[in-house]
Amino acid sequence: MSNLLTRRLALLADDKHRAVLGGGLRGIERETLRVQPDGRLAQTPHPLPLGSALTHPHITTDYAETLLEFITPAEQDIAITLEKLDAIHRFSYTKLGKEMLWSQSMPCELPGEEEIEIAWYGKSNLGMLKHVYRRGLALRYGKAMQCIAGIHYNYSLDERLWRVLAENEGATHISAKAYQSEAYLAAIRNFRRYSWLLMYLFGASPALAEGFLRGRPHKLEKLSADTLYLPYATSLRMSDLGYQNEAQSGLHPHENSLDSYVATLTKAVNQPYEPYAKIGTKVDGEWVQLSTNVIQIENEYYSTIRPKRVINTGERPIQALCNRGVQYIEVRCMDVDPFEPVGINVQTGRFLDVFLLFSALEESPLITPEHGALLARNFARTVKEGRRPGLTLTRAGEEVTLKQWGLDLLERFKPVAELLDREHGGREHMAALEAQAAKLHDPDTTPSARVLQALRDNGKSFTAFGLHQSEKHAAYFRSHPPSAEDVARFTQMARVSIAEQEALERTQTGSFDDYVKAYRASNLCPNHCT
Repeated sequence: MSNLLTRRLALLADDKHRAVLGGGLRGIERETLRVQPDGRLAQTPHPLPLGSALTHPHITTDYAETLLEFITPAEQDIAITLEKLDAIHRFSYTKLGKEMLWSQSMPCELPGEEEIEIAWYGKSNLGMLKHVYRRGLALRYGKAMQCIAGIHYNYSLDERLWRVLAENEGATHISAKAYQSEAYLAAIRNFRRYSWLLMYLFGASPALAEGFLRGRPHKLEKLSADTLYLPYATSLRMSDLGYQNEAQSGLHPHENSLDSYVATLTKAVNQPYEPYAKIGTKVDGEWVQLSTNVIQIENEYYSTIRPKRVINTGERPIQALCNRGVQYIEVRCMDVDPFEPVGINVQTGRFLDVFLLFSALEESPLITPEHGALLARNFARTVKEGRRPGLTLTRAGEEVTLKQWGLDLLERFKPVAELLDREHGGREHMAALEAQAAKLHDPDTTPSARVLQALRDNGKSFTAFGLHQSEKHAAYFRSHPPSAEDVARFTQMARVSIAEQEALERTQTGSFDDYVKAYRASNLCPNHCT
């Protein structure tokens, strides 16, 4: 352990301060495609009984009309968060008819691009903004790529914890908000150093349906007539086969300070990109993208982790960060676990809590461009060949095996897990560490290896395996219907959300053209963030 981590853990272990470890919030966003009983993409609109995808707080759509997104409330304990996620699934299954939720991160067999419907949010200016943004994504990245699903893990620490650290470390020369923002960015830098470990431990997409690539060149191997894979891959979703394009290739927001991070994204939102400019924002008078810049809005920047702030009505994400600082971090690299009905289990959540608290408390030097490129190479090696025997990564200028480095990290995590277990009672966090150590000793126990074994046991077809798991999960939820209380609660939320969308459409003023113009003009930030 570093001296800084040792001091901080000792401080937080004090009975006077330890309660702050029980605070903070955990939230999950789970994406999943609706599919027909034969495993093909559903062609139906977003089910009306689920409510409005525009205004419902917990059930919406992501890119496609058939790509559901379930958003939990933020809770202090990940176990409660997962109970809430389970309840959303149970209710949704009562409204899906014969359709099911796809069990994988990589999509089911997809129809032609023209048959994948972009999500529709109604005729309000806000709804049209969301829809046109997705038209732009289709134009820039293709529709198939937008049908990839993941688990987003939203994580915050109790704001009192930051105050305890700031006071102890004599950080009285900056505001509490500035200290908290820079501390979260330090955590993000450490996440970038070590997130390859998450890909090894939890990556679950070593194979995909051949049609997903739409004829693009690749270096995957053929597992069967309809399935491509890499024998040692952990997460093809997070490889260069995923969400990538040329325009974003040079976009590397600096996470060494909030000012530089915001400045980089602000530039990208305002910087024209010639291939997009040639297309324009309208074709034959119809909107096809919100702008011709490198990214249309901040959220188009693809990243494994983001600093976040809950936005106010009419506010841009950049403005929220600038004006009020970082409130939480969003981990975006987690694959859907195809062996879990809700796509993630509580043990994974406990490990993420240890990993992220360690990242927040450990010293975190600034990352140079050269070091950033090295970290990206470690990540890329892991997602494509993380289970290769003897695979090495670069640590402090030297090659070390992934297994040894992983075990070294788990050893460094132990005091963090022990401290969390002291606060919460029991030993769930230590048990989560022990479960991950077993995966490092035996790569065959990782999710990616288990997926490949299941494929080999069942005809080597990604589609058949995905359908089999989807059917198992559907049977689970249909045999465990929601409580009467949950049915009443979600039904009321659906009604309210539909009424809210109707009110937006009924009361709005001004044209969509003017709305987009005002939205694009609103992204300016002060020279320095709070």
